[in-house]
Amino acid sequence: MKRIFLSVVAALVLTACGSSVKLDNVPVEDKSGSAVSATTDQKKVESSGSGTTKTDVATVDLGKANQDAFMKSTTRTVYFDYDSFVIRSEFQSVIEAHAKFLKSDKARKVTLEGHTDERGGREYNLALGQKRAEAVRRALVLQGVADSQLEAVSFGKEKPAALGNTEAALEKNRRTEISYR
Repeated sequence: MKRIFLSVVAALVLTACGSSVKLDNVPVEDKSGSAVSATTDQKKVESSGSGTTKTDVATVDLGKANQDAFMKSTTRTVYFDYDSFVIRSEFQSVIEAHAKFLKSDKARKVTLEGHTDERGGREYNLALGQKRAEAVRRALVLQGVADSQLEAVSFGKEKPAALGNTEAALEKNRRTEISYR
């Protein structure tokens, strides 16, 4: 009797956990703000025969002159708070700019160099520097950059950007530098 009761309760619990949401027809919102059905767009692709659709998106040509201008004008440093590897919101535009640049040239490779200030032991600072470099790597990957283009390394406190014990000097040392190869 107990087994039958437990079986019925288990069946009811599993039935209650079921969902009636259709995952095949997820609404997608385009830039104009109107809802677009994912299956409608898929039918357009399938009906075109070639598997591609024409879009109104203009391609961006980052020629040699534009690449040089980008390299000179864009900051390559992301700074962090004390004892933290969380990317501050003020550096999100830096991440987005480098992601766009890296996506436009798939052959380009980057080394992400994590650094810390002089406080803390050598091993701790190497680990924190690695976490900072990995945080920037993950942010770039989330923006669509291929993981094969990125390498994260840590220098810990071994290569300070500024010498001294002032808060301003310590703040400049808590960083990840984006170094193109």
